[in-house]
Amino acid sequence: MINRKVSKYLTVSAIGLHLISGIIVGLFLGYIFDNLFHKDYLFKIIFLILGIIAGFYNMYKDAIRYLKQEDTKNN
Repeated sequence: MINRKVSKYLTVSAIGLHLISGIIVGLFLGYIFDNLFHKDYLFKIIFLILGIIAGFYNMYKDAIRYLKQEDTKNN
C-alpha cells in the first residue's frame, strides 16, 4: 500500500521534472548560442520556446503512459 503511494508520487514528480528540465536545457543552449554568435537574446528566446514545447510534450507522453498503467492495474 505505501509502496504504491510512493510510486505514484515519484511518477508525478518525474512528470513535473520533465517540464523544468526542458526549460533549463533550452535556456542553456540559448545562452551558449547567443555567446557563440554574439547576439543579445535571440537564441535564448528561441530555445526557451523550444524547451517549453519539448517539456510539455514529454509531460504529455509520461501522463498518457501513467494513465494507461493505472487503467491496466484497475482492470
